[in-house]
Amino acid sequence: EWYWPITGEGMIMMLTPYRVLDLTQNHGALCAQILGDLGADVIQIEPPGGAPGRRMAPFLNGHEDPDHSLSWWSYARGKRSIELDIDGDPETFLRLADQADFLIESEPVGSLEARGFGYETLSARNPGIIQVSMTPYGSTGPKSGWAATDITLAAAGGPMALTGDDDRAPLRVSVPQVWNHTSAEAAVGALIALHERQRTGLGQHVEVNAQQAMTFATQGYILSAAVNDAVAQRAAGGIQAGEVRIRFSYPAKDGHVSITHLFGATLGPPTVRLMEYVYDEGFCDEEMRDKDWLAYGVLLASGEEPLSEWERAKACVAACTASKSKAELLAAAMERRLLLAPMSTMKDVLDSEHLQSRNYFVKPEGEGVAADVVYPGPFAKFEKSPMHATRPVSYTHMTLPTTCNLCRCGGW
Repeated sequence: EWYWPITGEGMIMMLTPYRVLDLTQNHGALCAQILGDLGADVIQIEPPGGAPGRRMAPFLNGHEDPDHSLSWWSYARGKRSIELDIDGDPETFLRLADQADFLIESEPVGSLEARGFGYETLSARNPGIIQVSMTPYGSTGPKSGWAATDITLAAAGGPMALTGDDDRAPLRVSVPQVWNHTSAEAAVGALIALHERQRTGLGQHVEVNAQQAMTFATQGYILSAAVNDAVAQRAAGGIQAGEVRIRFSYPAKDGHVSITHLFGATLGPPTVRLMEYVYDEGFCDEEMRDKDWLAYGVLLASGEEPLSEWERAKACVAACTASKSKAELLAAAMERRLLLAPMSTMKDVLDSEHLQSRNYFVKPEGEGVAADVVYPGPFAKFEKSPMHATRPVSYTHMTLPTTCNLCRCGGW
């Protein structure tokens, strides 16, 4: 097994015995951080002058320098950072790779191979190494060399087809998301490869395509065309399926909530409970409450139920939610098992009673400005080998000495 028990001083976490070399400079940095949260020793390799990600805003107190980037801190937490010119000093990099379990990278397609650091070269020296490559469109094919940004990948992956007003240009989520979805899938791929290595002793090359990662993140709507299903159209706060406009966003006294307000065998029962709640609160009549919400889609498609009634149903729900706060609606959802969730602002997240009760936000150990701020904690709580995301972010550049304790080479 690749997870380990508690031994000696402190906690031996799932990936404590393993070493990760992180070549990501900006895109895909979350992948190695996930492995670090699981206990791996992550060494961030930065080019001379520091990684480009260090220059990304926002900066702490407006100090626009590489050691105050909040964006960098958020993804470099728990990593040790070294400054190394892998082209100018390839032997040092190769020696580090010889002792590594994982190499995480999002370099331009083919660039590592061209520089003599491809998987075939590394695995010949270290058969157990697992290389994880995150690419915009894959390493082969007509789009493999295309330039890509977060917004172009969000569009190519599909989610932007469903986000934004139907009479305006599509929108993406404001905070870049594409490489985070890609990173999460890459981390899972790395763990699967590690599990296989326990059986064979051999590593492998794991590749994750960012466009494909975003397609899967749409939960199926974009994949409808592939199975000859009706393709959903963009509509503000919902989607348009033929003549039926599905609404997911509803007002509250202090913002908005998201409600999965649909019908059918799977989603009809929660809608039954929702309409019972709307009726109990005095915002619809018995006729509206007692409609056949399981077969409602068929009734709309056949014309037996006029679209005007569906619009009236949504209006009843909106009137109900608008009369209550997000906290009141969440409490009702928990009590009545409704598919309803508040749309949280950043302040809502920071003030969340749920996250506070689980001690989600943590202050790392250590000193320095990067250790004086509060960070999101581990992404999960494990009973037998809990994670402790308390290592401070590395925010100073270090050059690799001739002998070091960064690898298990014994000094060279």
